[in-house]
Amino acid sequence: MGKLFGTNGVRGVFGKDFTLEFVHDLTLSFAVYFKKGPILVGYDGRDSSVLVAKVVCSALNYCGLDCNLGGLVPTPALEYATKKLGYSGGIMITASHNPPQYNGIKPVAKDGVEISREDEAKIEKIYFAKKWPKFSKIGKTGTESRIIPTYISGIKSQVNWKKIRSKKFKVALDLGNGAQAVAAPVLCKELGCRTFLINDKIDGQFPGRGSEPTPQNLQKLTRAVSKNKAALGIAFDGDGDRSIFCDDQGKILTGDKSALLLSNHILKKYPRSKIVTCLNSSSAIETLAAKTKSKVIRTKVGSVEVSRKMVPQKALIGFEENGGFMYGKHNAVRDGCMALALALDLLASSNHTITKEMQKIPKTYTTKDKVSCTRNQARKIINALKKEHKNYDTTDGIKIIFDEKNWVMIRPSGTEPIARIYAEADSEPRLEQTMSRYLKKVKSVLGS
Repeated sequence: MGKLFGTNGVRGVFGKDFTLEFVHDLTLSFAVYFKKGPILVGYDGRDSSVLVAKVVCSALNYCGLDCNLGGLVPTPALEYATKKLGYSGGIMITASHNPPQYNGIKPVAKDGVEISREDEAKIEKIYFAKKWPKFSKIGKTGTESRIIPTYISGIKSQVNWKKIRSKKFKVALDLGNGAQAVAAPVLCKELGCRTFLINDKIDGQFPGRGSEPTPQNLQKLTRAVSKNKAALGIAFDGDGDRSIFCDDQGKILTGDKSALLLSNHILKKYPRSKIVTCLNSSSAIETLAAKTKSKVIRTKVGSVEVSRKMVPQKALIGFEENGGFMYGKHNAVRDGCMALALALDLLASSNHTITKEMQKIPKTYTTKDKVSCTRNQARKIINALKKEHKNYDTTDGIKIIFDEKNWVMIRPSGTEPIARIYAEADSEPRLEQTMSRYLKKVKSVLGS
């Protein structure tokens, strides 16, 4: 992991390790990396985002680069517009699902995808060398008003929107007080859906349920689906690139299950395709892929790892277990709205409910948890488990493999001072037993 970049962009607590001075110097590094403008700048609804955006635009202009400010937009909207509208790069100001006191920056390449790990290292080298360009001319800051219309038009072009409109679906949206509040309801309206909105007022404190959708905080969504007999419920994270589904019975689906649902729909239309996913995703995707002679490629955890593997492989599908789904035909990035449109496309084409469609998916039992710890403590946990086991993979943290459908994985988070624990099993009881056993092991190591 780099000194500045985590699993997904650069993040920190605003006013502490993420100061305006730091933002300024980091943006100078981006300017050296991008070399030329124009750069598209957007931000999420966090309280500090507008302030950070002013510093970013000023620093770009100081280096002679023009930029356009797109205002408050979802991350995937900025990424798609960077590519579609011909920008030299993009800068998204967001800390995604982190708590309100955080903020961060995600740089986007001109192809609309987050920059690679290699390019992150280049930016860090520039930053620590502090050899900024000498002032020669002032760039200009303009505005960009086409982001949301361009984004929604791009999504619609990837689905049978006329058929979706004819169905007049009822959809419940938990917008989480986040950035998708400016796009998802607009998309649903254009797709002829009747929407039931939850937490639809943008608020940087995320008062409704927090910035990360989890099964534990989506009770309002499940009630809205059940009460209104909606075909689908969907909840977004703070910057709108991830989405968690709720089926027509009011049951929350894990990110793995919704990814399998969408993958099954897409692979029927496009067999012999490539799917990229992380080491901590369910093994059921290999079962599903085999049915259409498709290939699964595994990566380290992180949307950058998946996205940047998708591009050279020309992969059709990419996903993470946390609700991040990527559709290569649109853009090789996590996109909550694209996932919503694909789910509606599935419902329109199959004439079945989500519950019915889920019966076609291989059974999978997965869970995850987390413990507070430093990176050094996480290394201590990994070393202790290596001594105890023989069959393991240390590509990313440690994944202990019992057999094809049974494993546990522990890795330090790249965005927070925690270690995440993931597990999959071939039955619910075995899953509970595995997670309980390894949580005890981890806590025992931390306590020693």
